[in-house]
Amino acid sequence: MFDLDRWREIFESIRSNILRTVLSGFTVALGLFIFIVLFGIGTGLKNAFTEGFTRDAANLITIFSGKTSIAYGGLQSDRQVVLKNDDYEQTKSSDPSKLENSTARYSTNMTVKYGKESGSYQISGANPEEKIIENRKLTEGRYLNNMDMTRKQNVAVIGRMVQRDLIKNGSPVGKDLNINGTFFKVVGVFSDDGGDWDERMITVPITTLQQMKKGSDTVSNIFITYDPKLSPDEAIKYGDQLQKELKAKNKVSPDDENGIIVRNNAKNMGDTIQFLFIITLIVGFIGMGTLLAGIIGISNIMVYIVKERTQEIGVRKAIGAKPGSIVGLIMQESVVITVISGFIGVGLGVLSLALIGDSLEKYFIKDPSVGWGLIIAAFISLVISGVIAGFVPAYRASRIKPIEALRSE
Repeated sequence: MFDLDRWREIFESIRSNILRTVLSGFTVALGLFIFIVLFGIGTGLKNAFTEGFTRDAANLITIFSGKTSIAYGGLQSDRQVVLKNDDYEQTKSSDPSKLENSTARYSTNMTVKYGKESGSYQISGANPEEKIIENRKLTEGRYLNNMDMTRKQNVAVIGRMVQRDLIKNGSPVGKDLNINGTFFKVVGVFSDDGGDWDERMITVPITTLQQMKKGSDTVSNIFITYDPKLSPDEAIKYGDQLQKELKAKNKVSPDDENGIIVRNNAKNMGDTIQFLFIITLIVGFIGMGTLLAGIIGISNIMVYIVKERTQEIGVRKAIGAKPGSIVGLIMQESVVITVISGFIGVGLGVLSLALIGDSLEKYFIKDPSVGWGLIIAAFISLVISGVIAGFVPAYRASRIKPIEALRSE
């Protein structure tokens, strides 16, 4: 392996047969290049769909009301169902073991002023768990706390775009906003992956906002996140259970699809997981096919190389070279070509993914990349294939008698 003369012979053989070497290496490099780029794009697709699905909590159940479409319980159809605080309390207590986080939300548009600046913004009354459910990230200050809720404090957490629109200079924390004639102290600023729309919202304690609405106990939505350990089927059954109980409480027909509406991410999650699994299978199948094509290409080229060198092998045997020495020389040359070409293919593949970056995000391909574990596994597979591809024809050639090898053309 560390015979200097053998290494000189190998590099002399490579230098003397540039076309043969390039053909051998091109197959290996192309196979790894296509494999890496394909798997990277597949990862980019999965990243895009996963991000789009998880901007809010992935295990989210959203409950809201509408107008009934079926007369039921002595009440007419086309009746507006209004959710209230006790509906939220019933939802929370329905099956606590399956509940992770929850909040009721009351939403309304109000005029907000700060100094000479003003604008209309969505004001959301909620509890502290809204931050987790909405996947909001604090950039300054704090979020709501339980004391704010109990004392019905006039405090507000504003989105990043509200800060940009109204409070242009300095930190907004501690500043007072005039919300529909009532002053609220800003205690925090948040960012949201949902974009500008979600960052143009202001959150205040729901107890405070309901008090501003003359003691109303109305809620616009109920947000529930279920225990992530639940399977999709269990989570769907949990959502159906909540819907059934709220329909019974509000005298909505079990067959009415409009009175109480439940949107359960678990239903979408099953479809998303299945879609991502199919993408993985397709990309994996194509990637494995590419590697297999590379392996077959190496085998074919090594057969050609050994056949071309049959007379050389005959000369070597005639002057006393042992079969093992001949096989080792050809295998070592095969490994050298495979390793060098493999590094080139890996380098080009990784570089291509880095250059692509997020430029294909509009085509739902975000941050395409491949783990080094997978790259190393593919690289080793091709090297081993190169060894096997070189061994089989070399071993056969080493068994030929010198006189027969010298006679071959």
